[in-house]
Amino acid sequence: MASFVLVHGGGHGGWCYRPLAALLRAGGHEVHAPTLTGLADRAHLLSPDLGLETHVQDVARLIEYEDLRDVVLVGHSYGGMVVTGAADRAAGRVGQLVYLDAAIPLDGEALVDVSPGLLALAGTTRTVDGVELGLWPDAAACAIYGLAGSRYEAWALERLTPHPWKTVLDPLALADPAAVAALPRTVINCPASLAARPAAIRARWTTADRVRSIDAGHDLMLTAPEAVADMLLALA
Repeated sequence: MASFVLVHGGGHGGWCYRPLAALLRAGGHEVHAPTLTGLADRAHLLSPDLGLETHVQDVARLIEYEDLRDVVLVGHSYGGMVVTGAADRAAGRVGQLVYLDAAIPLDGEALVDVSPGLLALAGTTRTVDGVELGLWPDAAACAIYGLAGSRYEAWALERLTPHPWKTVLDPLALADPAAVAALPRTVINCPASLAARPAAIRARWTTADRVRSIDAGHDLMLTAPEAVADMLLALA
């Protein structure tokens, strides 16, 4: 039995993994899909100080307190930042990393460094109670997530929440970058996303222990859960 920890991307919550988690559990595996602080069912915990490190600790502490070992740590989109940091903090407990159409950062990089297209959204942020928020849930967001026209579009719109923008700007700080880089890793790309990656660093998404591709929208855990599950189950 494998232990999967599934980390969502910006504006989402653990809810987005419901179809995928069901498939993995049906295969006999342990699955955790936490919601990061300040999002979805934890949106009431928003604060001006909430940053990337908060989310890294959310996942690292889950792994520690659930006493998980040899974890298959999966990050989607912004979640790639989080799982990279969590693998560093939970040293010795993570067996492999999976980047699910996700950011792949190096030590000292922020999400805007590896996904510079987000800078185009900077003018759409709003400040509420001292917290700058972006990725506001609307039809445009569903288009970005690849959910427009899908059977999950309306369901997702009811659950998407704005994302704390500080986490997009905070640089990742790793205590042992070499140890994180040495972990076995799988990269699962959506072709449209791969084509939009910055040319100067695109090799990060095509060089790994395993590189796979699923022709689906960015939220492929919703639009192609069976294909994603097959790839994850093969790792287990």
